[in-house]
Amino acid sequence: MPVAPAPVKTVLQGFCIGTADIIPGVSGGTMALVLGIYQRLIRAIRSFDGAGMRLLCRCDWRALWRHLDLPFVLLLLLGIATALLFFTRVLSLPTLMDTRPGQIYGLFFGLISGSIVVLFFTLERLRRARLGCLLAGCLLGLVVVNSTPTGTPEAAWFLFLCGFLAICATLLPGISGSFVLLLLQKYAYVMQAIATLQLVVLAPFALGVVTGALLFSRFMAYLLRHYWQATTCFMLGLLLASLWLLWPFRAHHLAQGSGAVWSVWGLMLLGFVAVAVLHRLAARPAPDASAG
Repeated sequence: MPVAPAPVKTVLQGFCIGTADIIPGVSGGTMALVLGIYQRLIRAIRSFDGAGMRLLCRCDWRALWRHLDLPFVLLLLLGIATALLFFTRVLSLPTLMDTRPGQIYGLFFGLISGSIVVLFFTLERLRRARLGCLLAGCLLGLVVVNSTPTGTPEAAWFLFLCGFLAICATLLPGISGSFVLLLLQKYAYVMQAIATLQLVVLAPFALGVVTGALLFSRFMAYLLRHYWQATTCFMLGLLLASLWLLWPFRAHHLAQGSGAVWSVWGLMLLGFVAVAVLHRLAARPAPDASAG
């Protein structure tokens, strides 16, 4: 039976995940992993299954509430929705990425670097097979972050596909759902639809998100249950590769002047420390014994 979530803490965790989901190169799954709720999130999504449908048909609301871990899910969704609306309608992070790219990328470079350190210390010694998983994650991540966007349609079926692929990437720490949208040339399109609540765009996209979450969560749950160490190594590789995309001192990211340079370094340090603090404060459960 799931532990009852702390409401304020769970909403804030959802807010952090929603914020990460907006930034290309930063994975909401990574944030969930750092906050210590990744496995519970995967289990909650996976619980929308046949057993849940049977409880629904019997109108056993109390058992259904526990089975779906709905207090946790609803509070997390509230935090995610708040972040999406706040950072698209009130303080536009996509706009800040255009006006202050060096600082924004510096902050998230620090966040991802901190995530790598946190994940590394959850591992046992690196055996040869696990090192292979790490290298495979690096190679896949480098292929993804160096891909070039191409022209794409705005039809409902393609928006469904975008939602499907974006949530799969989000649930896999290290690959950003927003970056997938960027590759598909639908990042600004979807962000604008969220800001203006364009249901004709959001409906097929949301349907793709729900479908992808229900299917991909089962795959991730299987990997975490049977191959925890190998899967974590693969995730580490993806994270390491994402640093290539987020390096803030590229010519097109950084404005001239020493003040800009120091602000970027400061935000990199702030991001790293923030992850360390979040990891320290989060009540991280140890991985299940069956997880590998």
